[in-house]
Amino acid sequence: MTKGAFILASLSFFITAGQAQTPRLVRAVGEGVITVKPDLAKLSVGVVTQANTARDAAAENGGRVEGVLTELRRVLGPTADIKTTSYSLAPNYRYNQNAPPTLLGYTASNTLEVAIGDLSLVGTVIDAASQSGANNVGGLQFTLQDQEPVRLQVLGLATKQAKAHAEAIAAGLGGRIGSIFAASEGVSYSPPIRGADTTGPAAPTTPIETGLLQIRATVTVEAELQQ
Repeated sequence: MTKGAFILASLSFFITAGQAQTPRLVRAVGEGVITVKPDLAKLSVGVVTQANTARDAAAENGGRVEGVLTELRRVLGPTADIKTTSYSLAPNYRYNQNAPPTLLGYTASNTLEVAIGDLSLVGTVIDAASQSGANNVGGLQFTLQDQEPVRLQVLGLATKQAKAHAEAIAAGLGGRIGSIFAASEGVSYSPPIRGADTTGPAAPTTPIETGLLQIRATVTVEAELQQ
């Protein structure tokens, strides 16, 4: 092939490639919803203390937290899943107009997260925490210990619906779907209880209703529209 013929052939190739049609796509969204019973509760238990000195505030706080931990482990067992989520020791000031601030004392705060696998013990744990020295109990949430099996199940339902919707759209346009070009997911969990807060001693028994957990997923698919 001569040099001129090679240039002509290359030009023809680019013209042909530029004329290729972009595949027509069908986009559809499917949704799946599953309602299940939670099998795990998480509770925030806090101890807040105040004193004239930082040392006294920290010491009092530490003693009360030890008491709370002892009582929680008595209820949940020595291997209870308890972890510290925050701790602070800070001065308290009174701010005066046109004068330096006045130091009033110190506040120590220690917050624990307690995981409760036996949901029948949630009320008992709240009572034990409040009665053993905790003065900030709340943030109650119900969830699943292993979310992945339910997540996969609800995504499967959403995917089947998204594909069925795509097929219906294609049929309405007088065609059918071909290859799936893209798919994306979204999953959300709706807890039955968002929180239950107490700042003082609890009642002798605290009634708790766990409710049901709703897991919702959406799947968006893009498929080729074929005639």
